[in-house]
Amino acid sequence: MRAMIPDDACLAPSATVDADHPALRIFAERAAGDADDDRERAVRLYYAVRDGIRYDAYGIALDEEGLRASTTLKRGRGWCVSKAVLLAAGCRALGIPARLGFADVRNHLSTERMRQSMKTDVFYWHGYTAIRLDGRWVKATPAFNVELCEKFKLAPLEFDGRSDSLFHAFTPDGTRHMEYLRYRDEYVDVPIDEIRATFAREYAGTPSAGDAAGADFDRDVEAETRK
Repeated sequence: MRAMIPDDACLAPSATVDADHPALRIFAERAAGDADDDRERAVRLYYAVRDGIRYDAYGIALDEEGLRASTTLKRGRGWCVSKAVLLAAGCRALGIPARLGFADVRNHLSTERMRQSMKTDVFYWHGYTAIRLDGRWVKATPAFNVELCEKFKLAPLEFDGRSDSLFHAFTPDGTRHMEYLRYRDEYVDVPIDEIRATFAREYAGTPSAGDAAGADFDRDVEAETRK
Protein backbone atom coordinates (compact mmCIF):
# COMPACT_ATOMS: atom_id res chain seq x y z
CA MET A 1 0.00 0.00 0.00
CA ARG A 2 1.36 3.44 -0.91
CA ALA A 3 -0.25 4.93 2.17
CA MET A 4 -2.47 3.70 4.93
CA ILE A 5 -6.11 4.21 3.99
CA PRO A 6 -8.34 4.93 7.01
CA ASP A 7 -11.31 2.61 7.44
CA ASP A 8 -13.77 5.51 7.27
CA ALA A 9 -12.61 6.25 3.71
CA CYS A 10 -13.35 2.61 2.87
CA LEU A 11 -16.91 3.04 4.14
CA ALA A 12 -17.82 6.24 2.32
CA PRO A 13 -19.34 6.47 -1.18
CA SER A 14 -16.93 7.57 -3.90
CA ALA A 15 -17.10 8.40 -7.60
CA THR A 16 -17.58 4.83 -8.85
CA VAL A 17 -18.28 3.08 -5.54
CA ASP A 18 -21.67 4.77 -5.15
CA ALA A 19 -22.67 2.90 -2.02
CA ASP A 20 -25.37 5.46 -1.25
CA HIS A 21 -27.34 4.78 -4.44
CA PRO A 22 -30.87 3.58 -3.47
CA ALA A 23 -30.86 0.60 -5.85
CA LEU A 24 -27.43 -0.43 -4.60
CA ARG A 25 -28.57 -0.34 -0.98
CA ILE A 26 -31.62 -2.47 -1.80
CA PHE A 27 -29.44 -4.98 -3.67
CA ALA A 28 -26.96 -5.25 -0.79
CA GLU A 29 -29.64 -5.62 1.86
CA ARG A 30 -31.50 -8.28 -0.11
CA ALA A 31 -28.28 -10.21 -0.73
CA ALA A 32 -27.34 -10.09 2.96
CA GLY A 33 -30.79 -11.21 4.03
CA ASP A 34 -30.99 -12.27 7.65
CA ALA A 35 -27.25 -12.85 8.12
CA ASP A 36 -26.33 -11.72 11.61
CA ASP A 37 -22.62 -10.86 11.23
CA ASP A 38 -20.45 -8.95 8.76
CA ARG A 39 -18.61 -12.02 7.54
CA GLU A 40 -21.78 -13.83 6.50
CA ARG A 41 -23.21 -10.65 4.97
CA ALA A 42 -20.07 -10.18 2.88
CA VAL A 43 -20.08 -13.82 1.79
CA ARG A 44 -23.70 -13.65 0.66
CA LEU A 45 -23.04 -10.42 -1.17
CA TYR A 46 -20.02 -11.97 -2.90
CA TYR A 47 -22.14 -14.74 -4.39
CA ALA A 48 -24.86 -12.30 -5.40
CA VAL A 49 -22.28 -10.35 -7.41
CA ARG A 50 -20.36 -13.39 -8.69
CA ASP A 51 -23.39 -15.20 -10.08
CA GLY A 52 -26.06 -12.51 -10.30
CA ILE A 53 -23.94 -10.26 -12.54
CA ARG A 54 -22.61 -11.97 -15.68
CA TYR A 55 -18.95 -11.57 -16.57
CA ASP A 56 -18.45 -9.73 -19.86
CA ALA A 57 -14.84 -9.17 -20.96
CA TYR A 58 -16.05 -7.00 -23.84
CA GLY A 59 -17.92 -4.57 -21.60
CA ILE A 60 -14.88 -2.56 -20.57
CA ALA A 61 -15.61 1.06 -19.73
CA LEU A 62 -12.96 3.42 -18.40
CA ASP A 63 -15.04 6.36 -17.27
CA GLU A 64 -16.83 7.05 -14.00
CA GLU A 65 -20.33 6.38 -15.34
CA GLY A 66 -19.38 3.10 -16.97
CA LEU A 67 -17.53 1.86 -13.88
CA ARG A 68 -20.11 3.00 -11.36
CA ALA A 69 -21.54 0.20 -9.21
CA SER A 70 -25.12 1.28 -9.88
CA THR A 71 -24.44 1.15 -13.64
CA THR A 72 -23.16 -2.43 -13.42
CA LEU A 73 -26.12 -3.40 -11.27
CA LYS A 74 -28.52 -1.97 -13.84
CA ARG A 75 -26.77 -3.69 -16.77
CA GLY A 76 -26.57 -7.03 -15.02
CA ARG A 77 -23.08 -7.69 -16.44
CA GLY A 78 -19.56 -6.36 -16.08
CA TRP A 79 -15.85 -7.08 -16.31
CA CYS A 80 -13.53 -7.85 -13.40
CA VAL A 81 -13.06 -4.22 -12.33
CA SER A 82 -16.71 -3.19 -12.51
CA LYS A 83 -17.80 -6.33 -10.63
CA ALA A 84 -15.17 -5.63 -7.95
CA VAL A 85 -16.53 -2.08 -7.69
CA LEU A 86 -20.06 -3.44 -7.23
CA LEU A 87 -18.94 -5.80 -4.46
CA ALA A 88 -17.07 -2.97 -2.72
CA ALA A 89 -20.11 -0.69 -2.95
CA GLY A 90 -22.38 -3.37 -1.55
CA CYS A 91 -20.03 -3.94 1.38
CA ARG A 92 -19.84 -0.22 2.13
CA ALA A 93 -23.63 0.03 1.94
CA LEU A 94 -23.76 -2.63 4.67
CA GLY A 95 -21.22 -0.81 6.82
CA ILE A 96 -18.33 -3.14 5.96
CA PRO A 97 -15.03 -1.43 4.95
CA ALA A 98 -14.00 -2.32 1.39
CA ARG A 99 -11.43 -1.11 -1.09
CA LEU A 100 -10.38 -1.99 -4.64
CA GLY A 101 -7.29 -4.06 -5.37
CA PHE A 102 -5.47 -4.60 -8.65
CA ALA A 103 -3.00 -7.09 -10.05
CA ASP A 104 -1.46 -7.96 -13.40
CA VAL A 105 -2.27 -11.55 -14.35
CA ARG A 106 -1.48 -13.94 -17.17
CA ASN A 107 -4.78 -15.45 -18.21
CA HIS A 108 -4.42 -18.63 -20.24
CA LEU A 109 -8.11 -18.81 -21.09
CA SER A 110 -9.72 -16.23 -23.38
CA THR A 111 -11.56 -15.96 -26.68
CA GLU A 112 -10.14 -15.77 -30.19
CA ARG A 113 -11.39 -12.20 -30.54
CA MET A 114 -9.56 -11.17 -27.36
CA ARG A 115 -6.32 -12.81 -28.46
CA GLN A 116 -6.47 -11.09 -31.83
CA SER A 117 -7.20 -7.71 -30.25
CA MET A 118 -4.92 -7.74 -27.21
CA LYS A 119 -1.90 -9.53 -28.75
CA THR A 120 -1.00 -10.77 -25.27
CA ASP A 121 -2.33 -13.05 -22.55
CA VAL A 122 -1.43 -10.54 -19.83
CA PHE A 123 -4.41 -8.76 -18.30
CA TYR A 124 -3.21 -5.54 -16.69
CA TRP A 125 -5.10 -4.04 -13.75
CA HIS A 126 -7.21 -7.12 -13.04
CA GLY A 127 -9.62 -6.06 -10.31
CA TYR A 128 -10.59 -7.68 -7.02
CA THR A 129 -12.21 -6.43 -3.81
CA ALA A 130 -10.45 -6.23 -0.44
CA ILE A 131 -12.88 -6.49 2.48
CA ARG A 132 -12.13 -5.88 6.17
CA LEU A 133 -13.57 -8.74 8.19
CA ASP A 134 -12.76 -9.82 11.73
CA GLY A 135 -9.98 -7.24 11.94
CA ARG A 136 -8.10 -8.20 8.76
CA TRP A 137 -8.28 -7.55 5.04
CA VAL A 138 -9.25 -10.47 2.79
CA LYS A 139 -9.31 -10.53 -1.02
CA ALA A 140 -12.45 -11.51 -2.91
CA THR A 141 -12.64 -12.00 -6.69
CA PRO A 142 -16.25 -12.07 -7.93
CA ALA A 143 -15.43 -11.84 -11.66
CA PHE A 144 -16.39 -15.22 -13.18
CA ASN A 145 -19.99 -16.31 -12.75
CA VAL A 146 -20.59 -20.02 -12.23
CA GLU A 147 -22.05 -20.60 -15.72
CA LEU A 148 -18.90 -19.21 -17.34
CA CYS A 149 -16.74 -21.44 -15.13
CA GLU A 150 -18.75 -24.49 -16.15
CA LYS A 151 -18.26 -23.72 -19.85
CA PHE A 152 -14.49 -23.34 -19.43
CA LYS A 153 -14.35 -26.29 -17.01
CA LEU A 154 -13.04 -24.09 -14.21
CA ALA A 155 -13.62 -24.53 -10.51
CA PRO A 156 -15.70 -21.48 -9.44
CA LEU A 157 -13.97 -19.26 -6.90
CA GLU A 158 -15.48 -19.68 -3.47
CA PHE A 159 -15.30 -17.14 -0.65
CA ASP A 160 -15.74 -17.81 3.06
CA GLY A 161 -14.78 -14.38 4.41
CA ARG A 162 -11.71 -15.83 6.13
CA SER A 163 -9.28 -16.68 3.31
CA ASP A 164 -8.33 -14.84 0.13
CA SER A 165 -10.40 -15.82 -2.90
CA LEU A 166 -7.97 -15.70 -5.85
CA PHE A 167 -7.96 -17.38 -9.24
CA HIS A 168 -6.60 -20.92 -9.45
CA ALA A 169 -3.30 -21.48 -11.23
CA PHE A 170 -4.70 -24.55 -13.02
CA THR A 171 -8.07 -25.87 -14.13
CA PRO A 172 -9.28 -29.17 -12.62
CA ASP A 173 -7.86 -31.05 -15.66
CA GLY A 174 -4.40 -29.51 -15.21
CA THR A 175 -4.59 -26.80 -17.86
CA ARG A 176 -2.85 -23.53 -17.02
CA HIS A 177 -5.39 -20.92 -15.98
CA MET A 178 -4.24 -17.82 -14.13
CA GLU A 179 -0.83 -16.61 -13.04
CA TYR A 180 -0.49 -13.56 -10.79
CA LEU A 181 2.45 -11.55 -12.08
CA ARG A 182 2.30 -8.42 -9.95
CA TYR A 183 0.12 -6.97 -7.23
CA ARG A 184 -0.24 -3.24 -7.80
CA ASP A 185 -2.04 -1.61 -4.89
CA GLU A 186 -5.40 -1.14 -3.20
CA TYR A 187 -7.45 2.03 -3.56
CA VAL A 188 -10.57 3.76 -2.27
CA ASP A 189 -11.73 4.22 -5.86
CA VAL A 190 -10.69 3.13 -9.34
CA PRO A 191 -7.46 4.85 -10.52
CA ILE A 192 -8.95 5.47 -13.96
CA ASP A 193 -6.14 7.62 -15.35
CA GLU A 194 -3.48 5.08 -14.39
CA ILE A 195 -5.41 2.22 -15.97
CA ARG A 196 -6.02 4.20 -19.15
CA ALA A 197 -2.30 4.98 -19.43
CA THR A 198 -1.34 1.31 -19.04
CA PHE A 199 -3.95 0.14 -21.54
CA ALA A 200 -2.85 2.74 -24.08
CA ARG A 201 0.76 1.60 -23.72
CA GLU A 202 0.27 -2.17 -23.52
CA TYR A 203 -2.79 -2.68 -25.72
CA ALA A 204 -2.18 0.09 -28.27
CA GLY A 205 -5.24 1.84 -26.87
CA THR A 206 -7.53 -1.19 -27.21
CA PRO A 207 -8.14 -2.94 -23.88
CA SER A 208 -10.49 -5.58 -25.31
CA ALA A 209 -12.38 -6.62 -28.39
CA GLY A 210 -15.54 -5.08 -27.00
CA ASP A 211 -15.29 -2.02 -29.22
CA ALA A 212 -15.75 -4.14 -32.34
CA ALA A 213 -19.18 -3.90 -33.92
CA GLY A 214 -21.31 -6.89 -33.06
CA ALA A 215 -18.91 -8.27 -30.44
CA ASP A 216 -20.75 -10.70 -28.18
CA PHE A 217 -18.78 -12.25 -25.33
CA ASP A 218 -21.31 -15.00 -24.58
CA ARG A 219 -21.38 -16.05 -28.24
CA ASP A 220 -17.58 -16.07 -28.45
CA VAL A 221 -17.33 -18.14 -25.27
CA GLU A 222 -19.66 -20.71 -26.83
CA ALA A 223 -17.44 -20.88 -29.90
CA GLU A 224 -14.26 -21.08 -27.82
CA THR A 225 -15.50 -23.85 -25.54
CA ARG A 226 -16.76 -25.98 -28.47
CA LYS A 227 -13.20 -26.31 -29.82
